[in-house]
Amino acid sequence: MEKKTVSLDTIVSLAKRRGFIYPGSEIYGGLAGTFDYGPLGVTLKKNIENLWWRQFVESRDDMYGIDAAILMNPKAWEASGHVSGFSDPLIECEKCKRRFRADHLDNPSTCPECGGKLGEARQFNMMFATKAGAAEDESATVYLRPETAGGIFVNFKNVVDSFHPKLPFGIAQIGKAFRNEIAPREFVFRVRELEQMEIEYFVRPGEWEASFEEWHGLMHAFAAELGIKKEDIHDLEVEGDDLAHYSKRTIDFEFDYPFGRKELWGLAYRTDFDLSAHQEHSGQKLEYLDDSTGEKFIPHVIEPSLGVGRTLLAVLLSAYHEDELGGETRAVLKLPAKIAPVKAMVSPLLKNKPELVGKAREVRALLQKVHPAIAWDDNGNIGKRYRRQDEIGTPFCITIDFDTLENGTVTLRDRDSGEQERLTVEEVAARIQAVI
Repeated sequence: MEKKTVSLDTIVSLAKRRGFIYPGSEIYGGLAGTFDYGPLGVTLKKNIENLWWRQFVESRDDMYGIDAAILMNPKAWEASGHVSGFSDPLIECEKCKRRFRADHLDNPSTCPECGGKLGEARQFNMMFATKAGAAEDESATVYLRPETAGGIFVNFKNVVDSFHPKLPFGIAQIGKAFRNEIAPREFVFRVRELEQMEIEYFVRPGEWEASFEEWHGLMHAFAAELGIKKEDIHDLEVEGDDLAHYSKRTIDFEFDYPFGRKELWGLAYRTDFDLSAHQEHSGQKLEYLDDSTGEKFIPHVIEPSLGVGRTLLAVLLSAYHEDELGGETRAVLKLPAKIAPVKAMVSPLLKNKPELVGKAREVRALLQKVHPAIAWDDNGNIGKRYRRQDEIGTPFCITIDFDTLENGTVTLRDRDSGEQERLTVEEVAARIQAVI
């Protein structure tokens, strides 16, 4: 019987044990809201980012990629409203002095830690401030960017001047953002250092609704590509005072995390707020010139925004299964092959037989021409090797045995079903190629 629910503790334990995600600065007691991606985690993260980039940038003629600086002129954040308005309600316990986000408390008057009295809530700006250069006065203050969108908007004019794109078109970026969260929690869900995959898609003012619906469908399709089940994603239409100051319409894509239904991604119609604000504050013309009509106007913007860490966590939760195979309970990550950090594992049946080891290394070298992420494992018996690979999500295991020496065929084991079949190395290569 397959177990379909998984606790966050289970995923946290697996992530550390198998080298996906480690606590940041762990040997010094850690640092809240920071995590380090291990060998398998960084590969899984890169695979998710690369899939997004291929689908939404490289495979489209209307998309332009950039990599903007993390440090920007602070006037950019004044124009966007972050200096004055990028804040959360902070509340402090009068007894233990612990601080919390007021909007995350069930009882805003009683401390959830010690039962003490909570003070009045006040707004706390979440941007990290630092100094640029040797000066120590206010003129040297700069911020670590709280979002990647800002770097896209300030480069709008550069992209238009360099490439003369026709509307609609988008500018895409994957990069780091930093938020001084009051209470980081739930593993990589709410952190102080994060990565975003964001697009600002520029459209004519009267065409935003059609573009919004198109991106809505594309984001759901991308979730399916990642193995995130349709029934675990829910559209939340953000309304009224919950809308961001720049947004006229927003849909939050919520995921059923173990700690509740929470935001995974966002899709926002930002109107012309950003370009108009930057035009006003910078004094630079950010209008778009339609060459065919001579019309000048400021485009409106559709923003699909995806957090990398939240996406990776949803992928791990969706992929994790416990089932019975061969009379044993196993843990398995049923990751889509295209994002699995290891595509296949090659193993000699016996590691003390030089002829099997030599042949296995030869097979691995051949398969690495299909994809470099072909692992080697000769530690322990074959069953233990299979279990290790199941737990990290490797789609295929290839075993070299004495029949291989006789007829050239190998045993190919499927991760999800556990079924095994004899194939030639060429057939195995074709099988791997077909799914990655």
